[in-house]
Amino acid sequence: MKKLIALFLAGLIWCAVPAIAQQAPGAASDATSGAASGAASDTNMEILKEKLKADKKLIVASNMELSDAEAKQFWPIYDSYQKDLAQVNQKLGQTIKEYAEAYNKGPVSDSTAKKLLDQALSVEEQETKLKRTYAEQLDKVIPPTKVARYIQMETKIRSLIKMELAKQIPLAY
Repeated sequence: MKKLIALFLAGLIWCAVPAIAQQAPGAASDATSGAASGAASDTNMEILKEKLKADKKLIVASNMELSDAEAKQFWPIYDSYQKDLAQVNQKLGQTIKEYAEAYNKGPVSDSTAKKLLDQALSVEEQETKLKRTYAEQLDKVIPPTKVARYIQMETKIRSLIKMELAKQIPLAY
């Protein structure tokens, strides 16, 4: 089980983390990459994302110990939460991308730092609000202990992802 979780997280981080270029600030990017390789890469990325979603669902299923009646009500809420969480992830990815672009140009200006900090804090607030909203929905269909267990799993997975992001994203200068 731990190996499955580790593989899942490694893949998720690989998908979720826009690379912060290791080039010198202001260095030109290589614009000669072929469109065909980009399309193949996009297709492979989509396949990997779908695999990771399935793996995450398997991890959740194996730890929730849901009865058939509970499962019937839990999974639609889970799917809805994952869809809404994907939107939060997209906003986080966009913020990271904007930071990478600013960082690679040289020192990040105060106005850009403030804007990006506001965006990052907004994403954190959205994530917390989303978690609370879905915890309340789940509380109506499964026992509180199972709601807590599910939220713990989501929190642990997201904490590991955020730890990896923190390792890879340099501090502003």
